[in-house]
Amino acid sequence: MQLTFLGATGTVTGSKYLIEHGGARVLVDSGLFQGLKQLRLLNRAKFVVPPSSIDAVVLTHAHIDHTGYLPVLVRDGFRGMVYCTASTLDLCRILLPDSGYLQEEEARYANRKGFSRHHPALPLYTLVDAQRALEHLMPMAFDRNFDLPGDITIRFGRAGHILGAAFVLATSAGGSILFSGDLGRPGDVLLQPPADPPAADVVVLESTYGDRRHPAGDPADAVAEVVTRTASRGGVVLIPSFAVGRTQTLLVCLARLRASNRIPPLPVFLDSPMASDATDVFIAHPADHRLTPEDVAALRNVAVVTHTVEESKAIDARRGPMIVISASGMATGGRVLHHLKVFAPHHRNTILFSGYQAAGTRGASMLAGAETVKIHGGQVPVRAEVRVLDGLSAHADADELIGWIGRMPAAPHHVYLTHGEPTAADALRRRIHDELGWTCDVPAFRDIAHL
Repeated sequence: MQLTFLGATGTVTGSKYLIEHGGARVLVDSGLFQGLKQLRLLNRAKFVVPPSSIDAVVLTHAHIDHTGYLPVLVRDGFRGMVYCTASTLDLCRILLPDSGYLQEEEARYANRKGFSRHHPALPLYTLVDAQRALEHLMPMAFDRNFDLPGDITIRFGRAGHILGAAFVLATSAGGSILFSGDLGRPGDVLLQPPADPPAADVVVLESTYGDRRHPAGDPADAVAEVVTRTASRGGVVLIPSFAVGRTQTLLVCLARLRASNRIPPLPVFLDSPMASDATDVFIAHPADHRLTPEDVAALRNVAVVTHTVEESKAIDARRGPMIVISASGMATGGRVLHHLKVFAPHHRNTILFSGYQAAGTRGASMLAGAETVKIHGGQVPVRAEVRVLDGLSAHADADELIGWIGRMPAAPHHVYLTHGEPTAADALRRRIHDELGWTCDVPAFRDIAHL
């Protein structure tokens, strides 16, 4: 088996791994690059192999940095099946059309306002492209083998992280590769902990938080402190949030804080139709999460959901303290950009990021202390307080990653670290080498490994 690293190398986005064996090609994940411009340009580059030559795609989970390139593959000639878990399929039915719509909407907005250097600005792909890609998705069960061309056998195991997330074991006569995908946390509010890893010759392990530990204690304490302090000065708490997973965790957290009178009874607005739809998917898959009936009721009732553009604009016209949750989580697009233009310039407000911010994103810039951020072609002052909730992360931290891989039944021949910024990946590499005594490397873009 030959493995080529086509994404998530030196960065946390753009997940793509090409397996070649027995004359077949299987792509594990098909994600969009996000963040730095030089990474985003890779989304428009010619793919390394003709999409028509790929026999199948296997998805670890539904996040766009793992699935968002599928419409390009299908548009450019891929005709095989895309295998995923049932919950991942349901989430992709929401996320991929939304991604296509946003691509078109941002191109239309750029053309209308004239701030793009391209005339006309064109979307990477369209809503129709995304809908066509969905026709290729095939749901498969956890913990059951299924066969792909090239005598490659695939098995999904529960990874936590988000609803339907899986680690992937690919096995053939040429060896076995375990892809961690994105791993969740043992004590996640929403999801069951990741299952223990199976034996494999090679492991491809994520390293997003490879150089840090999540804060100890209940993240609800930090939410309560930020909300209470911001409300006391009459401000707005704007939470850029990931529509799948993080938003649902926040809604449950806010409902519990409100029920225990730990935060003022502020209005809460969920300004993300996609997050609302994703919440319905959570409710429809009770076997995939650990929420109580009370938590499920809270998901439905704690926030006012806004659907139309007019309702979204009305939020910006409101006065007084409130909480606004809106996508996207790294402020790379979506409705949250319009809210940032209104709320970021005022010192009484708080911009509360709900998790990791990739290099090159607006979220990363604001957390680094940027005094302005560029939105829709203009510079927006950032005078609001800027905070981040690391404790709500859906990614395993360094200790949890070491703990998970250390539970393998036998030592793998080789570990490759992806999905991390260079410092995070290298820190985890050193720990795996020093603490486990295993061979571990950080691959570069288009590196090839032979089993």
